[in-house]
Amino acid sequence: MLQLDAVQTLALAGLALFLGYALCRAIPVLGRYNLPPPVIGGLVFAVVAWIAHGQGTVVFAMDTTLQSPLMIAFFTMIGFNASVRLLKVSGRQVVVFLALASVFAVVQNLLGMAVAVGFGLHPLFGVLAGSTTLTGGPATGLAFAPLFEQAGIRGAESVAVAAAMGGIVLGGLAGGPVSTWFIRRHALVSPRPNDHVPPPEDGPVVALSEAQREYGALKSIVAILVAMWIGAWVSAGISSTGITLPAYVGAMLVGALVRNLDDATGRIGLSVPTIELIGNICLALFLAVALMNLKLWELAGLALPLVVNLGLQLALVVAFCGIVFRRMGRDYDAAVMGGGFIGFMLGTTANAMAVMRTLVERYGAAPRAFLVAPLVGAFFIDFTNALIITGFINAFD
Repeated sequence: MLQLDAVQTLALAGLALFLGYALCRAIPVLGRYNLPPPVIGGLVFAVVAWIAHGQGTVVFAMDTTLQSPLMIAFFTMIGFNASVRLLKVSGRQVVVFLALASVFAVVQNLLGMAVAVGFGLHPLFGVLAGSTTLTGGPATGLAFAPLFEQAGIRGAESVAVAAAMGGIVLGGLAGGPVSTWFIRRHALVSPRPNDHVPPPEDGPVVALSEAQREYGALKSIVAILVAMWIGAWVSAGISSTGITLPAYVGAMLVGALVRNLDDATGRIGLSVPTIELIGNICLALFLAVALMNLKLWELAGLALPLVVNLGLQLALVVAFCGIVFRRMGRDYDAAVMGGGFIGFMLGTTANAMAVMRTLVERYGAAPRAFLVAPLVGAFFIDFTNALIITGFINAFD
């Protein structure tokens, strides 16, 4: 057995990450459905461990000490992206779209709980297989998994990954056809039919010196670390009241506070693209470590409830898209947003963007859809979904 310390585990996760990228390039279907490379690479190692477990042996033992800090760093980045100014500038449509997504996340959990009770499982199994992994994606599912384990959901991490992967595939398959049906059914036309890609952002490109880039990166790293530090106190304070919540919530709230203070005063001068880059690197490594450590054999007996839940969740989100289409304006952009809605409510924002890009390449640009859907799917829904999941856990634990 290979015994790995924390640094060696992180190094192996890096290798798993690049294995995932290589497989996504070598197997086109993986890239077509936007399956995350860290998940693919990590699952390869998890499958190897599963085969070894079946033979009564262990291939490697990992020190996952760094898994939690990497996860918290990513969600801290989400906090730094939650700009109230950006929400105001984006207008009423972002607020409406966020409200629709938040309501649907609650409905996802209610449906998941009904399926879980029908199979004689704990109701929180349905929440784990609901908005936790479908709206939240694999990262949120893995982040909340320890709380579901505490509530009695055995193999929560494996369940989260299985549900998330199924949702990503279904979201990628369903989003385009549903939006296409709306476009054809209502004879909708793009406001810019000759433009087939989202318009580039306006503004001059400013070249930074190496010293400026280094200083900006250092400031971003320190900002994330300080937010994580203060956020730990915030999380401890909230937990002391008896409310169960994941470790990242405090840091995410602090990140949002710092971002909005910086928007208002300009004192810090945060580089949001740099913070996003750091956060996404942390997410990739976190997912790789978490997936490598999965115990897939714990899924035995749960395949049928997961399949039934995913099938019903797909039917539900397709039906709900009718409401999204009407509330978002019943026009071409609203139809494209419907495809994006399916993409991120069943998987990830990358799924939503891929679905919408396919649509605009065929029918023309949808500028409003490319403003609204990424803002809600990538940032704001993570805040409301965390509150929704926490509420369900505290109510049914």
